[in-house]
Amino acid sequence: MKTVVGIDLGTQSIKVLFYRADTREVVASASHELELITDADGRAEQLASWWIEALHEAFAEIPAEVRRSATAMAVSGQQHGFVPVGSDGQVLAPVKLWCDTTTTAECEALMNAFGGERRCLTVLGNPIVTGYTAPKILWLKKHHPELFAQMRHVLLPHDYLNFHLSGEVAMEYGDASGTGLLNVRERCWNQEMVNNIDPGLMTCLPKLLPADARLGQLQPAIAEQLGLPAGIPIATGGGDNMMAAIGTGNVGNGVVTISLGSSGTVYSLSDKPITDDMGRLAAFCSSTGGWLPLLCTMNCTLSTELLRGLLDTDLEEFETALRETRPGANGVLTLPFFNGERTPNLPDAKGCILGLDSSNCLPRNLLRSATEGASYGLRLGIDALREQGVEVKEIHLTGGGSNSPGWRQMLADICQAPVTLLTPDEGAAFGAAMQALALIQTQAGQSVDINELVTEHLQKDPDRSCQPIAENVTLYENLYRNYLDAVETLTPWFQRR
Repeated sequence: MKTVVGIDLGTQSIKVLFYRADTREVVASASHELELITDADGRAEQLASWWIEALHEAFAEIPAEVRRSATAMAVSGQQHGFVPVGSDGQVLAPVKLWCDTTTTAECEALMNAFGGERRCLTVLGNPIVTGYTAPKILWLKKHHPELFAQMRHVLLPHDYLNFHLSGEVAMEYGDASGTGLLNVRERCWNQEMVNNIDPGLMTCLPKLLPADARLGQLQPAIAEQLGLPAGIPIATGGGDNMMAAIGTGNVGNGVVTISLGSSGTVYSLSDKPITDDMGRLAAFCSSTGGWLPLLCTMNCTLSTELLRGLLDTDLEEFETALRETRPGANGVLTLPFFNGERTPNLPDAKGCILGLDSSNCLPRNLLRSATEGASYGLRLGIDALREQGVEVKEIHLTGGGSNSPGWRQMLADICQAPVTLLTPDEGAAFGAAMQALALIQTQAGQSVDINELVTEHLQKDPDRSCQPIAENVTLYENLYRNYLDAVETLTPWFQRR
């Protein structure tokens, strides 16, 4: 038996899977939960050492004979996290994550120094928004100058796992485009933006690799610890959204991926960079040689889980609530900005529940409203893609929230498109495994077309897919407009906080 390994470092857990290409099956997988350091000021951090411990724990759960079957591997990782590494290879500070909102002042400072949001869009392809890596680097320089002075490498989460596994320091274009330091059109670091943080920072930025490159090989000492064959090749990997695009078959026109994780993302492949003047879409590079215009919300399953916890509701009760309530949650409207928000760009926003009265203040309405609010934020991305000329023929769904039949139907109705789930339903981890498989085939002298490869190894799951319901589509069009009006009305209040 021969397998390829996909690793996905998420916010809530790390996952490893072993995929056997000849029989088209995931022969083993394991995950390990991760803690999160948060506070009321918007701090969201993890320790890089937790990732390494969790990685080794997850591999330890895989049978030894399966581990020995590995022939290649690739890593997917949460985007935007800032891992400052010193000359001895040690991480210098807790890792600020994508959902950290403490760097609003640094975002404004960097954009102002560069000439404003418009020039950022024109030159870089992206504004500097809360969550990106660049303001986190400036934050470290301002608040911990002694640690900044010791820094020798700027890594992202998936880069750090690659460094642990291979000893190589590098970054892939897709993940790099979420730093705020990359010119996404030319696929190179922008010296001017780098200088706005520190002229010496350029020496800390990794070399950039294309998606189909070979990063390196598994170090013997790490291989022994993990029970894997030493020297197996490691593909470049990439950001979780870029890998999930591969893992959800989003490698051709007409397909849009929506990921229902702690954050929510909406993205589609493009053969050209797409910049959005309204700032809804990030102009990211894909991990298949193109671009991946993407909208990200910071509150997706995070919102539904908060309400489930508040109401002490299990998943079965949550599903019942979605099934037994009508679109609009009987007049309850939730703006689920519990963790601030990136789209719309309101980092200081708070969660709001509107429209409550003595007849509708019921758990089932609150649960449905939280789910609808998270879904309206994702509809913003569908609208933005359509306005840019992207055809939305089909939505491929991934992430933990995709396990909910009620939420799947809600998204089909709100976004006015069929919703499809695929098997294997492994998202970013499977995308990483596909990249590892492509590397093996390339090294064997085969010509690899990622579209054909993904089509060969993914199948649609008709039992968990759904079509829009015409009546609900009409209802939700009006309800969505109510959501937009509420956001516009409350934005001045959010911005005064």
